[in-house]
Amino acid sequence: MKNIAIIMGGYSSEYKISLISGNVVHQFLDKTKYNGFRIHIFKEKWVYVDDNQTEFPIDKNDFSTTVNGNKITFDCVFNAIHGTPGEDGLMQAYFELIGMPQTSCDYYQAGLTFNKRDLLSVLKPYGIKTATSCYLNKGEYIDTEKIVKKVGLPCFVKPNKSGSSFGISKVKTEAELPIAIEVAYQEDNEIIIESFLDGTEVSVGVINYQGKVTVLPITEIVSENDFFDYEAKYQGKSQEITPARISEEMTRKVSEAAKRAYEVLKMKGFSRSEFIFVNGEPHMLEMNTIPGLTTESLIPQQAKAAGISLTDLFTNAIELALV
Repeated sequence: MKNIAIIMGGYSSEYKISLISGNVVHQFLDKTKYNGFRIHIFKEKWVYVDDNQTEFPIDKNDFSTTVNGNKITFDCVFNAIHGTPGEDGLMQAYFELIGMPQTSCDYYQAGLTFNKRDLLSVLKPYGIKTATSCYLNKGEYIDTEKIVKKVGLPCFVKPNKSGSSFGISKVKTEAELPIAIEVAYQEDNEIIIESFLDGTEVSVGVINYQGKVTVLPITEIVSENDFFDYEAKYQGKSQEITPARISEEMTRKVSEAAKRAYEVLKMKGFSRSEFIFVNGEPHMLEMNTIPGLTTESLIPQQAKAAGISLTDLFTNAIELALV
């Protein structure tokens, strides 16, 4: 039996969703192969939390814990932290330094994909289309007229490095821009302002399944809200239709783009990329490398449509990390 540390929590606004994801992983872990340990990673403490909610500190020297005088070490880490430090490369770099296998991509890929601006810049030369955008760093002068001239209205204002749609606003008039920019700056000191792409939105999961890069069935996202925001994602204010109601040609194009991005970046583990179709062409918005793993989340929905159970999905991730 291998000991698997399931890390969850994190330092960002997404910690609550991460705790749910981590508990789902713990619940569906193959109990005949693995002992699952829930590890909460917070700024103020790294602790193993047992079934009685008793906390045992993690020794950061070797990522071990001691329970009733017995030292417990881990064979592999299952990373379920959305946002920092699990999705931006910090935990990946730490685990690489101590020689601990883990289920997500490597630290460089995590850092790159977590930065929407840098990710889209790197993928553009490979023919992956994106929205027209401009960037701001906190403290820079805001020329709303110039921004609107470049990206048009409506437009989206987003934190460059955050997930779960925290800090995102859809802006319909130039006067709304400064307010939306302030909201985004509450999440990050870099922001990205993108043109509004009017078309079908889809989410494409790509995983390495049994050694082969595999595109999962595509999910179409129909938000009841103005866009696929936090409420739409986590509070049922959207329809998620798997497989997506798109043509074979659109399916082929977006699958190829998502797979190309995964391979170009030398990704490992899970990735979930969001695209919007404009005139039949997929435009990439972002890529998530620690996508939600709650039972309602998109990757579990897509895996189910592909005939892959959560237990198989999690076993596959661990076994590939251990190779």
